[in-house]
Amino acid sequence: MEEEEYEGIRAQFPLSFGKKSKAPTSLESIHNTTRRTLDSSSSSLDPKQQLPSLSSSSKAWLNDLRNPNPRRPNPKPNPNSIHEGEALDLRITDSNNGNVGLEHEKPPRNRVLIGSNDPDLGGSENLDSEEDGDDGLMIGPPRPPPDSVDSDGDDGVMIGPPRPHLDSVDSDSDSDGDSDVELENSYRIPLGNEILLKGHTKVVSALAIDPSGSRVLSGSYDYTVRMYDFQGMNSRLASFRQLEPSEGHQVRSLSWSPTADRFLCVTGSAQAKIYDRDGLTLGEFIKGDMYIRDLKNTKGHISGLTCGQWHPKEKETILTSSEDGSLRIWDVNDFKSQKQVIKPKLARPGRVPITTCVWNHDGKCIAGGVGDGSIQVWNLKPGWGSRPDVHVEKAHEDDITGLKFSTDGQILLSRSTDGTLKVWDLRQMKKVLQVFEELPNNYAQTNVSLSPDEQLIFTGTSVEREGTTGGLLCFYDRKKLELVSKVGISPTCSVVRCAWHPKLNQVFATVGDKKQGGTHILYDPSLSERGALVCVARAPRKKSIDDFEPKPVVHNPHALPLFRDQPSRKRQREKALKDPLKSHKPELPMTGPGFGGRVGSTKGSLLTQYLLKQGGMIKETWMDEDPREAILKYADVAAKDPKYIAPAYAETQPEPVFAKSDSEEEEK
Repeated sequence: MEEEEYEGIRAQFPLSFGKKSKAPTSLESIHNTTRRTLDSSSSSLDPKQQLPSLSSSSKAWLNDLRNPNPRRPNPKPNPNSIHEGEALDLRITDSNNGNVGLEHEKPPRNRVLIGSNDPDLGGSENLDSEEDGDDGLMIGPPRPPPDSVDSDGDDGVMIGPPRPHLDSVDSDSDSDGDSDVELENSYRIPLGNEILLKGHTKVVSALAIDPSGSRVLSGSYDYTVRMYDFQGMNSRLASFRQLEPSEGHQVRSLSWSPTADRFLCVTGSAQAKIYDRDGLTLGEFIKGDMYIRDLKNTKGHISGLTCGQWHPKEKETILTSSEDGSLRIWDVNDFKSQKQVIKPKLARPGRVPITTCVWNHDGKCIAGGVGDGSIQVWNLKPGWGSRPDVHVEKAHEDDITGLKFSTDGQILLSRSTDGTLKVWDLRQMKKVLQVFEELPNNYAQTNVSLSPDEQLIFTGTSVEREGTTGGLLCFYDRKKLELVSKVGISPTCSVVRCAWHPKLNQVFATVGDKKQGGTHILYDPSLSERGALVCVARAPRKKSIDDFEPKPVVHNPHALPLFRDQPSRKRQREKALKDPLKSHKPELPMTGPGFGGRVGSTKGSLLTQYLLKQGGMIKETWMDEDPREAILKYADVAAKDPKYIAPAYAETQPEPVFAKSDSEEEEK
């Protein structure tokens, strides 16, 4: 009876009502597919840097404890969220004074936490069996002591995971655990998972992430710029727009405006372009006159650009550097002329290219890397000129590919193709603080960057011909000035651009070679926010019958006879001349055997000539005669019986003297 009622009710609804749907894929399984494989190149140098991982539910629970919200009750922690292989146990302790604190303790060596006490989750119902095993393995969470319920809280409710036995924890584990946690928290590098944004066919030389972290720009040596949107992208990781700023010119630099409504695109051409957030062209800066010697008198760059960056504070100002040996400050509202021209200080007069440029944190200082290996810094102040405030000669032995200011304005980082990374103190630039060597660099766009808290310095390396390691990301401690970790990104491709977004807490690294290119995004589900986490968990929508759209047949209006324009008389005349019937073109003589009633001939154009030649009636002797003799045989006739003009000049005409034959002179 109940089944009949159910079928009767279900008949009133669409067919999809009550249909069992496939269970959605869990986030844990999705992130497991993108988990990085640890190898020798990506392992940390210090075992203390192997950080613990927290699940999303544990992280939310800890955030509620740290930032309590009185409007909603604290959610109970889920015991199933304990991950296998966690380095630390988290518990809530209630001291005698009633304060609730978070303690970090190392689990005992002879105990492994697996699952929970729920038999459906693979656990065990019998908690007494944890002491019966020979190897001392405990299945499920530890059993609380008998007096823990009465001692925790006034209402007898225990908060957080159960507390382990006191006899299983060493007396000095608290102090060691606190020191280890402080060490581990100092380097929170999101390296657990990785995704790859593909699409380019050559090395990716430019990278830009907007301040909110929702859109990513990547430029390549294949002359294109690809735009990615995390909010609208699914697990296929496809770009939503592709641009080609300058045909045949490499993309060398990309930069978002402070408000993220526009971005700057710098290519190998002499003209930079401005696009809006959706990739529509807003303008192109003017090109200067290459025949003017003084660069200050030109309205723009005259050679290929090398780098460009938007002002960090002002949304109308940008900075560009070029191979013509100048830096220029532009106003985005005026594409016809620059605001300021900066010429570097050179030992000899000439044009030395500016390989890179950068603003400082507040936009009051500019640094440029010159082709002679020097670093020059200009302070923007009233009445300032091209004379640099800081000039470091021979800072590098080769071209400088990247510069970076620290937020506090004390440190300047420089990266070069000589395989080094140097740390400079802006207060004392005469001597370098630290030089990190053995960092191969084969690309002019390789940069150096800082972590969001500026505790780490990191840069990418290029692949060497005879090297055994691929492209790496090298992390250095800023205070200790020592190597922290080397992370392998690609075994065959070089790492060019790198960035660490502060809001997403994700590391971006662009790689590539002559055949392929992409952008690697490193993240951690427990540390990162949005960004890659959003698009990886979004499966592509399946196509249904409703998505079918027949392709309409488009007719060109001018292709239809009704709308077709009449051709011009000139075209009609040219077309008629090509038509043999309309132009009354005579038939050409046939060569070879005839066909269709026509007789072909090979020794004459007409049938009559052919027959006369075959019968011997026409003899062609002119082919065998000497032209001189053929003319002189009429000389006697012309002398005896002159006609036309000769009688008029009979008395005054001199006697003609003909030259002798050339053949006789040659014989002599």
